Amino acid sequence: MRFYILLMTLCVASTGSLHASDFDHSHKGWQNLVEQHVRWIDNGVASQVDYSGMRSSVSDLNAYNKLLSNVSTSEFDSWGASEQLAFLINAYNSFTVSLILTEYPKLESIKDIGGWFGSPWKIDFFSLLGKKRTLDEIEHELIRGSGRYDEPRIHVAVVCASIGCPALRPDAYVADELDAQLEDSMQRFLADSSRNSYSGGKLTVSKIFDWYGDDFPNLKTLFAEHAEQLARAPVDRQRIRAGDYTLDFGKYDWALNDRP
Repeated sequence: MRFYILLMTLCVASTGSLHASDFDHSHKGWQNLVEQHVRWIDNGVASQVDYSGMRSSVSDLNAYNKLLSNVSTSEFDSWGASEQLAFLINAYNSFTVSLILTEYPKLESIKDIGGWFGSPWKIDFFSLLGKKRTLDEIEHELIRGSGRYDEPRIHVAVVCASIGCPALRPDAYVADELDAQLEDSMQRFLADSSRNSYSGGKLTVSKIFDWYGDDFPNLKTLFAEHAEQLARAPVDRQRIRAGDYTLDFGKYDWALNDRP
């Protein structure tokens, strides 16, 4: 009888431990933070982050980051591709906010971090998947360099805390909605005339499409598919769909995407 009770106790403990290690793919911790401290502006084509509010919620931010850091490589590898990609996008954005808070409110741009000869994207200040990581590693190695995802729309999802960046969403990326969220982010970004616009036969788009143009199968096809976001006049939309324009890349605004 004692052996049976001991066996049952061990089984319950083992089951409880298994469930305790299961990662919450709703990303509730991040969802709560961005719901509170991120808002759409300019009719929903851009967003601002209340970094002061984020700083007041830093214990919640740290708790979410700890959940991210506790995920092992073997657990991560057992997930589907959408779960993995949502995890990596949210991790990039969450750790970026954490990096901003280390210098906030003294900084005017993320590029102020790291000094003259450093880079904020090359600082290994957090742990992910079993080792110390940099933001560059998440974007360029774990996402772009892994060969697992082939998803160019990540460039409108990972946000570098700058006005020139695509919007940080006030909701967490989640596997079940990932495709729709990525497409929505792309449409919102291309509809922002301060970063992407058509005028007088010239289509001026974000430098993101210059820096990462090789990630997109065909930029002209991408812009043709989103002509409705890029231009208001029907005739201009038709020219974009026909590829009848000169392509130019605008200046990138590195100022902090802070809420005034």
